[in-house]
Amino acid sequence: MDKKDKIYIAGHRGMVGSAILRRLKKEGFENFVFRTSDELDLRNQLSVADFFAKEKPGYVFLAAAKVGGILANNTYRAEFLYDNLMIQSNVIENAYRNNVKKLLFLGSSCIYPKLAPQPLKEDYLLTGLLEHTNEPYAIAKIAGIKMCDAYRIQYGCNFISVMPTNLYGSNDNYDLNNSHVLPALLRKFHEAKIKNQSEVIVWGSGTPRREFLHADDMADACVFLMKNYSEPGLINIGVGEDLSIKKLAEMIKDITGYKGKIVFDSSKPDGTPRKLMDVSKLNSLGWKASISLKNGITQVYKEKFLLTIES
Repeated sequence: MDKKDKIYIAGHRGMVGSAILRRLKKEGFENFVFRTSDELDLRNQLSVADFFAKEKPGYVFLAAAKVGGILANNTYRAEFLYDNLMIQSNVIENAYRNNVKKLLFLGSSCIYPKLAPQPLKEDYLLTGLLEHTNEPYAIAKIAGIKMCDAYRIQYGCNFISVMPTNLYGSNDNYDLNNSHVLPALLRKFHEAKIKNQSEVIVWGSGTPRREFLHADDMADACVFLMKNYSEPGLINIGVGEDLSIKKLAEMIKDITGYKGKIVFDSSKPDGTPRKLMDVSKLNSLGWKASISLKNGITQVYKEKFLLTIES
C-alpha cells in the first residue's frame, strides 16, 4: 500500500474497523473513505454498487458484520445469516467490479468444526460439524472465504481472508444480551463491585477454553498481512495461548477489584469446548502478538469504566 492509495474500511466505527483505522493512521495513511451504516446499508446491492463506482477505493478492509455472543447468535439466526451474506457479497462483488487492488476479508474462529483437533489449523475448515449456537454466522463467514477464493481463481482478484481469534478492545460491545464473553464479564464484575453484590453469575460451567487477542494486535496483523500476504484460503490471527472461562473470570475479578464470589450457571450453554488457534503460519511470516491478556484487559477496563486500577 502506498500512502496516497484510497482505503475503504467497511465497519470503521466497530471494534475491529476502528482498530485498523488507528493502526493505519499511526503509520501515516490518510486517504480514507468511510460511510456509517446510516449513510450506506451494505446489505443493499444498488447502494453498495453506487458507492464503489463513485469512490473507487484501491484497498478494502472488510470488517463490517453483524456480530454477537452465544445468546445473540442463537436468537437472531436468520439475521446473522442474511445480513452477513449480503454485506460481504455486495462488498466483494463490487470490489471486483471496480478493480480494487487488494481486499482483506475478516472472518471468525467460529468457522471451525465444533470438535476439531486443537490447536485449530487452517486446513481443518469444513472437516466436521459446526457449533449449533453460532452456525448461521459461521456459514456466512465460510461463504466469504470461499467467495474470496472463487474471485481469485476466476477473475484474478487479490482477495485474502484472515480469521482472528476472540477479540477485545476499544469500541467493544458491553450489552449483556448480545456481547461476547470478555466484555460481558467486565461489565458484570464492574457493576457487581459498584453495587456491592455478593456474587457474580457466569454462564456455563467455566470449563471451556478460549483465546483472546487485543484488537490493536489484530489490526497490526491485518496491516502486516495486507502488505505481506497474498495467498488463497485463510490465515489465522491469534496469540497461540488460551485459558478457561473460569480463569478468565478470576482474572477479571482481580482486575476490577471485585471481592464477592463467582457462581457458574451450568444450565446455560458452554458453546464450543475449546477454540485455540494454530498461528504457526502467521508467526512464520514474521508476526507475533505483543499485548499480554492481563495488561490488555486492564487497559480496556480503565478506558471503558474510567476507574483507577490498583496494581
